[in-house]
Amino acid sequence: MKRASAALRGADVEFMLGGGLAVWALGGPPTDHDVDFFVREEDADSALEALADAGFGVERPPEEWLYKAHDGPVLVDLVFRPAGGDIADEHFERASWMEVLAQNVLVASIDDVMVTKLMALTEQEPDFQAVLAVARALREQIDWTFVEQRTSASPFARAFLTLVEGLGIVERSSTLAAADA
Repeated sequence: MKRASAALRGADVEFMLGGGLAVWALGGPPTDHDVDFFVREEDADSALEALADAGFGVERPPEEWLYKAHDGPVLVDLVFRPAGGDIADEHFERASWMEVLAQNVLVASIDDVMVTKLMALTEQEPDFQAVLAVARALREQIDWTFVEQRTSASPFARAFLTLVEGLGIVERSSTLAAADA
């Protein structure tokens, strides 16, 4: 994370920490997975070039929503078009500056991270385990109405929101209550 964020800063690429490391920075469970940085799509090529210039091995995978960079065994994902929609100015406006691993970095809002995680759930990978751990750890920080509105098109997200309500992790949202009335 440190080397990649320094390379991106040095190239004047605006980025924010996302994914599991953002969750951890905000007080959630630790992660030993990859490092995710959210960037705007128009900045993705510059971001990948900055990491290549810093000695990372880089690739443009066929998924077309992210680029990958490797620093030895560490994987860095440059995410620009996650399942929840393109990374845009409003994502940066909702993010917060935090000290993470002795560096001052912009960290994506937990609401945006939850949206991307919930929108990534599919029939092929309907595993709620990781996102449930996030919900349990950070439930007071999450704007559940925002998350519900941004994920309403996903049956998996709707099922998850019903699950966290049923488990008592969150109270019944005002949006759901209004829809039932």
